[in-house]
Amino acid sequence: MIPRRGPRPLPLHLGLASLRAMLALTAPMPPPSSAVSPSWSGAWPRSKAGRAEAARIAHALAAAGHKPEAFRVAVLRRLMTQDGGFLGGVLAYRRQDAALVQPEMPVLWQDGGSRVLDYGGAGTPVLFVPSLVNRATVLDLSPERSMLRHLAGTGMRPLLLDWGWPGEQERRFALADYIARLDRALAALPGPLVLAGYCMGGLLALAAALRRPERLSGLALLATPWDFHAGEGQEGATVRSMAALAPLLDPWLDATGTLPVDVIQAMFAALDPFGIAAKYRAFARLAPGSSRARLFVALEDWLNDGVPLAAPVARECLGGWYGRNETMTGAWRVDGAPVLPGAWRKPAFLAIPARDRIVPPASARALAQAMPGARAHEAAAGHVGMVAGSGAEAALWRPLAEWVASL
Repeated sequence: MIPRRGPRPLPLHLGLASLRAMLALTAPMPPPSSAVSPSWSGAWPRSKAGRAEAARIAHALAAAGHKPEAFRVAVLRRLMTQDGGFLGGVLAYRRQDAALVQPEMPVLWQDGGSRVLDYGGAGTPVLFVPSLVNRATVLDLSPERSMLRHLAGTGMRPLLLDWGWPGEQERRFALADYIARLDRALAALPGPLVLAGYCMGGLLALAAALRRPERLSGLALLATPWDFHAGEGQEGATVRSMAALAPLLDPWLDATGTLPVDVIQAMFAALDPFGIAAKYRAFARLAPGSSRARLFVALEDWLNDGVPLAAPVARECLGGWYGRNETMTGAWRVDGAPVLPGAWRKPAFLAIPARDRIVPPASARALAQAMPGARAHEAAAGHVGMVAGSGAEAALWRPLAEWVASL
């Protein structure tokens, strides 16, 4: 068994835990008469809201006759308990038995490192297109949580485009090259078929569908972003930070020809910096071997087995999508042709996860608004939970199967 490496990058998550304790230790409580605390800037180490909360706590301590020093000790003890729970969860995860390997499915088509896998079933063929930055196996996660194997029994024939690991050829790919590869797959597969893109794969699927509509009977876009500037508050700030990072990532891009997995994972962690620790603390409390524990391990194995992103694609995504919001403004072009959702004239199904932290619902809803004839389905789930979570059958699998059956 290959040792588990997650959560990746582990030094980042351990550093965040240390930073939290350091801030609690070094930031003094303000006097009850003041809402001001020492700050290197207007927002660091405490925002305006944080300073107001510190003042509220100071007033409450003074009113109850408690010493601020005792409160600080209590906070540090709580943080130490939480950090211990985080480490316990990491160790418990790494000690889990090896996950069951899903049976390999027949290969229908191959181009470079990419393959189309056939999940069988009778009925409408549906080609699923995943993101480029994670393994395609999220759609075939485990014997208990396989979207594709489930759909094969519902009157459709699921096919999966597994992009594979970027080799020497793919490291030079731009988005247009991946879309051209998808276009070749559509030309080779039996049709007409439904094209279903998940997350970033939805954008690639949309571009390919507009190039080859005669091969398709419908288009499904699942948790697909469109307005990259739609997030508010922390979400919006994180998007702007990702765009600003692009020039700083050039050394990695030039040295390896890719955006490495650990850098990608660190960028995703920025969406919820302390969420990973909370997730592992919760895992440590689960009954070993329970269905929830097995699902956690399967999802974490998938998350920590990421795929690097080709350098040209990384620059396009960070600069063009996150930076200039080229999808929403109509400036995104593939081989000179604009990618305009409103130009799609056939049936479309858009799944928008209501609790999505990766693709804010407002970003996905903007795509639905750009496709007036599409069926927009609001899924009561998160980004990954919609396709592989314990409630995925109700959230997405069943509504998607019903839509395909209606075509």
